[in-house]
Amino acid sequence: MNFNKLYTFLRELQKNNSKEWMDANRNYYYEVRDSYISWLDKMDIRLAEVDPNYTHTTGKQAINRINNNLLYHPNKPIYKDHFGAGLDQETKQNDFYIHLGTSESFIAGGFYKPKSSILKSIRQAIDYNGDEFLEIINKPSFEKLFGNLVDYGDSLKTSPKGYGQEHRYIKLLRKKTFAVQHNLTQKIVTAPDFEDKVIEIYKEMLPFRSYLNQAVSV
Repeated sequence: MNFNKLYTFLRELQKNNSKEWMDANRNYYYEVRDSYISWLDKMDIRLAEVDPNYTHTTGKQAINRINNNLLYHPNKPIYKDHFGAGLDQETKQNDFYIHLGTSESFIAGGFYKPKSSILKSIRQAIDYNGDEFLEIINKPSFEKLFGNLVDYGDSLKTSPKGYGQEHRYIKLLRKKTFAVQHNLTQKIVTAPDFEDKVIEIYKEMLPFRSYLNQAVSV
């Protein structure tokens, strides 16, 4: 996979973010997209080798549309500034997400602003066994790769219904997003060992995602 070509395409697209330019460069887009899909297929196989519970997700299933949804976001440009893809799509929410773009590149996983029923299940799991969750996210190697949980500034100011202000896990229970992210540079993505880096991140993130998947499946 020529990731330099992927980044070059995205930069050119953002300079000419119009249907006319895309129509004139449709083959260019297909070449980059199809190459990325093939790479995702390869990663799908490699990830299944390191995780016996991995949910196979083809590149075509994983990759997101490059068009922005203008129905709900009419002020956005026609096309996104990135290629996004979610592998290991067991829940469609807690997938292993790879984001390669002109403004930022990263790998993330977890639940981003999940619906209330899922959020309720995660809080119940933390209430029941928050020590296990803390052990996962406080592990030195985990903190090195991801730092803290992603903070979108959407945490509750008070305690959620059914939990007191003095609850030992109140800071976690107030969260409305349970996700982690590892930022990437173009240099990292285009390096020969990028695939191995993806595997490293996946394996470190796995206990975190498994905990959340277990929480919402019971």
